[in-house]
Amino acid sequence: MGKKARERALADNEAGAMLRNLRTSPQKLNLVLATIRGKSAEAALTELAFSKRRIARDVRKVLQSAIANAENNHQLDVDRLYVAEASAGKSLTMKRFRARARGRVGRIVKPWSHLRVVVREREETI
Repeated sequence: MGKKARERALADNEAGAMLRNLRTSPQKLNLVLATIRGKSAEAALTELAFSKRRIARDVRKVLQSAIANAENNHQLDVDRLYVAEASAGKSLTMKRFRARARGRVGRIVKPWSHLRVVVREREETI
């Protein structure tokens, strides 16, 4: 009797993973994501492993999760996967204040972001 299953948002040859409320700004996160968009999954993992940016560790975990979802949940071939989409979106923003000269206040904004990675299986070229 329960509810019907929700329609699958991705195509049959795609799988994805999402990380919400990541403690970095979407602008900084997008710099890391730009380096992996369109690359094969293996090359993207290697790129993230040797990246000097702190946030690359979390992006790598999400990419590994998307690859595992593709393999285990959707029976896609891991060797033919590539990063189809990698996007960062705004989440909540913590607002803090610091005392400044002459009784004024300086606003400190601490942004959070969401991360979404979609991997797609390449079609065979014969």
